[in-house]
Amino acid sequence: MPIYDITRQLSPAIAVWPGDMPFSAQVNGRIAEGSSVNVSSITLSCHTGTHVDAPYHYFDDGARMNQVDLEVYVGRATVVDMRHISGPARPEDLAHVDLDRIERILFKTRDSLRPDTVWEPDFVYLSEELATLFGEKGIRLYGTDAPSVDKWDSKTLPAHHALGHGNVLILEGLMLHDIEPGEYELIALPLKLERDGSPVRAILRTLD
Repeated sequence: MPIYDITRQLSPAIAVWPGDMPFSAQVNGRIAEGSSVNVSSITLSCHTGTHVDAPYHYFDDGARMNQVDLEVYVGRATVVDMRHISGPARPEDLAHVDLDRIERILFKTRDSLRPDTVWEPDFVYLSEELATLFGEKGIRLYGTDAPSVDKWDSKTLPAHHALGHGNVLILEGLMLHDIEPGEYELIALPLKLERDGSPVRAILRTLD
């Protein structure tokens, strides 16, 4: 069964949200320099690259990363081609998709063409109406190749809040460039952190 890695490469060059902490890595020991092992440390935001948001990220009383149900991040997922739209995704953009049978939905947009090193604010985000609809349809996880589910300069975060009120968890920063639309198994487990989010190693597998 093939595995498709849909995770962005972490490196000091990776683009981060404006004002957020950049990724850095430090070598703390080298075998070539007399250490018994090669060992290093990293510093990064919980929202660097491919990551999940805990509800605590957008609700002060929301669940933290170590409190979220891990089952949501493992299971059948539907990749939907959204490369033809720009700006907010609206319910009518998914008129051809049967949302009643979907538990996890992943948007493949033009942002999968964006290099890891480039910050681009003109990404596809969710309208509040579509985010609300996902909750009403019982969708448990919304994933996107964009860096956020809301417009980049939003301060009110209507899509985050609508998803949260609908008990829909959020997966951002995917790399779906080589992934065909369709049905897969998703695995995107977060670290056990008492924080507002976590980087993940996200993969897709074809279904039997």
